[in-house]
Amino acid sequence: MIIPSNAERVFRPLPQLVIEANVNPHQLSRAHAAAAQDPLAYWEEAAQELEWFRKWDSVLDATTPQPRWFPGAQTNIVHNALDRHIATGVKNKLALIWEGEAGDTRKYTYYEVYREVNKLANALRSLGIGKGDRVLLFLPLLPQTAFAMLATAKIGAVHCAVFPGFSAKALRARIQEIRPRLVITADGFYRGGRLVALKSMVDEALETGCDFVEGVIVVRRAGLDTPMNESRDLDYDAVVRRERWEAATEVMRHDDPLFILTTSEDGGRRKAVVHGHAGYMVALARTLLWLFDIKPTDIFWCTSDMAWITGHSYVLYGPMLAGTTTVMYEGHPLYPQADRMWDIVDRYGITILYTAPTIIRMLMRYGDQYPAMHDLSTLRLLASAGEALGGEAWLWLYKNVGHSRCPLLDTWWQTETGCCMISPFPVSVLKPGSVHRPLPGISADIVDAHGASVPSGVVGRLVITQPWPSMPLECVHEAGEAPSAWQNGQFDTGDLAVRDEDGLIHIQGRADAVLNIAGHRLSCAEIELALTTHKAVAAAAVIGVPDRIKGEVAKAFVVLTPEFAALEDPGEIIRLLRQHVRKEIGPVAVLRSVVFVEAIPRTEDGAPDRAALKAQESE
Repeated sequence: MIIPSNAERVFRPLPQLVIEANVNPHQLSRAHAAAAQDPLAYWEEAAQELEWFRKWDSVLDATTPQPRWFPGAQTNIVHNALDRHIATGVKNKLALIWEGEAGDTRKYTYYEVYREVNKLANALRSLGIGKGDRVLLFLPLLPQTAFAMLATAKIGAVHCAVFPGFSAKALRARIQEIRPRLVITADGFYRGGRLVALKSMVDEALETGCDFVEGVIVVRRAGLDTPMNESRDLDYDAVVRRERWEAATEVMRHDDPLFILTTSEDGGRRKAVVHGHAGYMVALARTLLWLFDIKPTDIFWCTSDMAWITGHSYVLYGPMLAGTTTVMYEGHPLYPQADRMWDIVDRYGITILYTAPTIIRMLMRYGDQYPAMHDLSTLRLLASAGEALGGEAWLWLYKNVGHSRCPLLDTWWQTETGCCMISPFPVSVLKPGSVHRPLPGISADIVDAHGASVPSGVVGRLVITQPWPSMPLECVHEAGEAPSAWQNGQFDTGDLAVRDEDGLIHIQGRADAVLNIAGHRLSCAEIELALTTHKAVAAAAVIGVPDRIKGEVAKAFVVLTPEFAALEDPGEIIRLLRQHVRKEIGPVAVLRSVVFVEAIPRTEDGAPDRAALKAQESE
């Protein structure tokens, strides 16, 4: 059992916070009990808080291999996240605050977002894009990214966001798997003081094998002199300028897809996780109101990129379902210096900050003086997602940013789950290093290799044991098969976990050969494949090793080809291999170290024996 030494320390909520919370301890206890007794009634009550074009025939259809929530219902998440607010006082409230890395800012009310989304929705329809069509987004954190997601969903199309840090080759692979009719990108964006070109990567990705892409819309963010293909490429501003600002919202079935996100799994295969409108909307909205304790005056800043599930759920859809103000920042959190995040909190009066352990650990390196430079008194709630936060980082954030008065929620969830599943509440007694307990309506267990529950103190696999509304519609592997994410009455998360003596859950990392690098899931096999495409590499195996900042990074064991084994400068080969992996996958693939070996240990089926390599590391 690996539980931090400071785990016995607990932090109790301030009395005033308990009084003002949307859900107090007594209500939370009752909700847990009621949801355990009748989970369908609990989720039906949550669904009643939203608007529907047609109500459901039943809450759950569990007769199919992949359970379906709210069968018979008709809705559209954009109606609840945007349209319905226009008839209320939320209409003139700030919906979106955007800041570029250079300090340029834009602010949009809900009504202004509504108009921008409708114009783009009409433009997409005029291009022939409609219900069920796929639109791939290769965009940085821009207002237009939010508009594109909402407009695509409004017309019933499916948005598929790809992280703008991926290489052209990685982008091409995802385009070929998703097969979108349209791509929306930007000429470039700013990150860490650098201008990053995007449109040129799209052009490279579309050079071969992507004839199904009919058009590319380009947002002019950086003012680059970007070549445009007259038969394919369109300027974003020119496309929306001529459109009306009223647009019909498509009526969607309960099981119609909303978006697709790709993620890695064991064996190196990617899978496309498909989420829908109805169930995803219900579960997500409940987490904003209950877990994040949203108030009408809140300003919510989730620091995730929009291409990850955290960005989908807690930069865009969640805050807008709640009718609150969301903040987007284009650039690097350390640019131009290490107080940029705290400066943003100070200037905009952020009340809820949802960030990642990697960012927290990175900021810790610069000491306590940077948060102390700014007024952080508007903050009332802190939260973290992407990987286990860890006791040291937890305490630093709680004390130096939250000033020992803001609850700090260490949340657990995944791309597949759609929204937060396990987390303390603002009114909970907090224990650093623990993600606490499942939310009401969520049932989880920790099991051994045979599926039997393990006692406290024993590490096992974390499984979800009951259907939940934001479960994926399907998970499609790159080979095309789509096995149900729900197998044998449970969802295997692929994470290892352990319960402490109080019954609280501590996440122990991945059980499969998937690395969690700064909250980004990359398979060991994907990095191994990238290495073996270099002419210097005869064979390779990759494992994850701990990193103080990123949580985990890759370590490679490489067998060199005879030609390169004879070279006298191993440092140059290592430099070339790091550069090659970065080019093949993108900068997210951090190769910490490379060890040259005579042979790679293998399992009986011929796969790299990563367990043996890990055991060797721990000796």
